[in-house]
Amino acid sequence: MIIPVRLNKLLSTVWRSRKALPRPRRFRGRVKRLNLALQGGGAHGAFTWGVIDQLLADGRIAIEGISGTSAGAVNAVMLADGLAQGGSEEARRRLADFWRAASFGGNLPELQRAVVERLFSLVPHPASPVPWFGDFSRLLSPYQLNPLNINPLRDLIERYVDFERLRHGERRLYIAATNVMTGEPRVFSRGEITPEAVMASACLPLVFRAVEIDGVPYWDGGYSGNPVVLPFLRSGTDVLIVQINPRERRKLPTSAREIMTRVHEITFNAPLIAELRALEMSGRRRIRLHRIDMDALGAPFDAHSKLNTNFDFFLMLHKLGQRAARRFLDSHFHDIGRRSTIGIHVDTETETGEMAPPA
Repeated sequence: MIIPVRLNKLLSTVWRSRKALPRPRRFRGRVKRLNLALQGGGAHGAFTWGVIDQLLADGRIAIEGISGTSAGAVNAVMLADGLAQGGSEEARRRLADFWRAASFGGNLPELQRAVVERLFSLVPHPASPVPWFGDFSRLLSPYQLNPLNINPLRDLIERYVDFERLRHGERRLYIAATNVMTGEPRVFSRGEITPEAVMASACLPLVFRAVEIDGVPYWDGGYSGNPVVLPFLRSGTDVLIVQINPRERRKLPTSAREIMTRVHEITFNAPLIAELRALEMSGRRRIRLHRIDMDALGAPFDAHSKLNTNFDFFLMLHKLGQRAARRFLDSHFHDIGRRSTIGIHVDTETETGEMAPPA
């Protein structure tokens, strides 16, 4: 992938400062509690890594609960187990180690690395530059491409997460997957979360076989809950949505590639939009909503870059996520615990999509 010049400069800055994690800021004032709802988005999940890293380093935020889907589910279990084992610094270290290992330059065993590269190269994606790619993907399923059902992500997740400790923790944790047979979401709560649940949440149906749990096959949770917000309704607290997929496009898609890309974006945002509308109808004053939107940065990323697992690219997204989190905290830290900072409908928000009238 060719990286634009201005992002390449940002990347150089990231490389120079990548080795040491700055210590969390010491904050003597009131620490505010926040739930995180982490959307999926392939390699773009590294942006969410940056957001989380900055929230933990800031020192003013306590993560009370987490929901995640697909890449968001992976970030969620890394964060939850890291916090349970060693607090903010351990969670930051855990996430950094995972994203380094998950990259093509990481330290997966040779066989697993070969499978990852092979699978990523065969992901049937509308933005693929290979003209015959779409026809090829319709001819071969993951049951043919991967007859041994090798999924290196499971081993990688188990390397960094103690699921027994995770299930017996106190922090609320929710992971969404999609029931293949009914099309309905399955939300796994903390006590139900296993490596299989995470794999189900991240199971792209044209890449991996459906993940069976108790005899039920599941696919990627992005089709039905991306991410889930409704489980936090009872808490009456604040939820920060980290949204990766673009909410809005200014230009009408006209080429086949643009149309299919936009169809995918709408598909993977639809569950979140539905939940937000449900919250509004059920009395959303019981919950305060906030959002960090990757698309709001105006960075030139498209659907194809979701498949880019180069560590340089991860670092760049991480830096952008940190920047977005700082911007959110600078603008809205005082609103946490007081009011929502986004509206449910797009037309109730300002042009920046960041601030709505008080809830």
